[in-house]
Amino acid sequence: MRIGSAEEISLDQARKRADELRGQIALGKDPTEERAVLKQVPTLAQFVQKRYLPFIKGYKRSWNIDESLLRNHLLPVLGNRYLDQIKKDDIVALHQGRRANGGAPASANRLLILMRYIFNLALRWETPGVIKNPTKDVPLFEENNKRERYLSQEEAQRLYAVIQDSDSRMLQFIVPMLLLTGARKREVLDARWSDFDMGQQVWRVSISKSGKPRYIPLSGGVVHLLAALRQEQASWPEKQRDCPWVFPNPDTGKPYVSIYYAWDTARQRAGLPEVRIHDLRHTFASYLINAGRSIYEVQRILGHTQIKTTQRYSHLSQDTLLAAANTAVEALGQSFIPAPRLSAPVPVAVLPVR
Repeated sequence: MRIGSAEEISLDQARKRADELRGQIALGKDPTEERAVLKQVPTLAQFVQKRYLPFIKGYKRSWNIDESLLRNHLLPVLGNRYLDQIKKDDIVALHQGRRANGGAPASANRLLILMRYIFNLALRWETPGVIKNPTKDVPLFEENNKRERYLSQEEAQRLYAVIQDSDSRMLQFIVPMLLLTGARKREVLDARWSDFDMGQQVWRVSISKSGKPRYIPLSGGVVHLLAALRQEQASWPEKQRDCPWVFPNPDTGKPYVSIYYAWDTARQRAGLPEVRIHDLRHTFASYLINAGRSIYEVQRILGHTQIKTTQRYSHLSQDTLLAAANTAVEALGQSFIPAPRLSAPVPVAVLPVR
C-alpha cells in the first residue's frame, strides 16, 4: 500500500510508518480495509443533504425549521467535519456557545436536540464511522420560560359569546372544536369529513405532529357541533356544499391558510389579548385533569408520545387545590383550630371553615 511520496514525508518517517503498518497486520488488522471504511464516512453536511433532510421531508411538517437551524447554526460550524470527528467537546462548545452569544436556553437546546436526533439516525442506519452518539449525557439548559395559560370557565364562555358575532362564519365552529377536542390548530383546519366515524365517535388524524396517525374520541358535544356545522353548510352554494374539508374557507372551499386576523379580533373583544390558540389545547387538558381524569388518559387523547410532555398540561385550578386542602380540615374538625386571643393587641382575621 502507498505510504506517501518523497515530497510529502522523509525516509525515516516512511520507515516508521511502515513499521506501524506491519505491527497492525501482525495483530490481525487490515490497514487497507480501515482506510476504505474511512473513505465512506460522510461529513455532517453530506449526511444532512443525502440522508437526513430527505428522510424528515417525508413525514415532518416542520422540516423547514430543522433546515433553517442546520443552515444558520450547525453546518457553518461542523458541516465540513466527518461524523467520526465530531466529539462531545464539539457538541458542548456548540451548545454553550449559542447560549453565550445571547441565545435563550430553549434556542440552545434546540440545536442540541437536533444534533442528538441526527446522530441517533446515523447509528440506526449503521452509517460508516459512527459508533456512538457524541451528544450523549450532554445536559439541556433549564428552561423557565414555558408559558402556561388556560381559560377559566368564565373566560371560555366570554370568548364563545364573542365568536358568535365574528365576521368569520367558521370561527364559531373552529374555536369550540379546538376547545372540546384538545386538537392542534392545523389538525382541525385540515380535517376531512372522511376522517370522522360518527358511529364509533372517533376522529382519525391522518398525519399528526409525530408523523403517525392518531385517534381522538368525539364527545357528545363535538358530535352536536359537527351536526350544526353540517346544517350550516347545507345553505352554502352547491359547488361548496360537497367540500371534503370540515372547516373550509366559505369563499374558497379550501382549508384556511391562517385564521389569525379573525382569532385576534375575537380575543381582543373578549378581553383576552394574551390568549393564544394553542392555549385552548392547554385548557382542554386542564379541564380533564381537574375533573379527575388520569394523566395517561390525557396523554392518549392529546397524542403525546412521552408522559413528561403531558405533565406540562396538568394544571390544577386554585379552587381544586383549596378544596383538596380543606379536606384535611374537614376530617380533623374544629378542635384542631385554636381560638383567637381576644387580648391580642393586633386583631387576627380567622378564615371561616366549612
